[in-house]
Amino acid sequence: GIIDFFYLPIDFKNRCNRGYAFINFVNCQDIMAFHRRYYGKQWRTFNSDKICDITYARIQGKAAMLKRFENSALMDKDDEYKPLVFASDGPDKGKRLPFAESPAS
Repeated sequence: GIIDFFYLPIDFKNRCNRGYAFINFVNCQDIMAFHRRYYGKQWRTFNSDKICDITYARIQGKAAMLKRFENSALMDKDDEYKPLVFASDGPDKGKRLPFAESPAS
């Protein structure tokens, strides 16, 4: 797997995503291919006029993102609303990990 963290914030009142996501890449070189593929593209799948923009987040890295959410009200929500976390390395690289039990690396 090239990513080890993915979070799509949800507006629980409207039961719809907020239109942005947080993605952490295991290797920074993979960001460029992602950028070339999605930046400036329209999201036709959702019948939307929105265009994909890619920026750096204020919080960087899997460990920092896990720390950010460890005491969040999000932890009281169903698993489908929680971030997706994947093993960053080793033989299980790319394997999905339970969010609450995810190691920082």
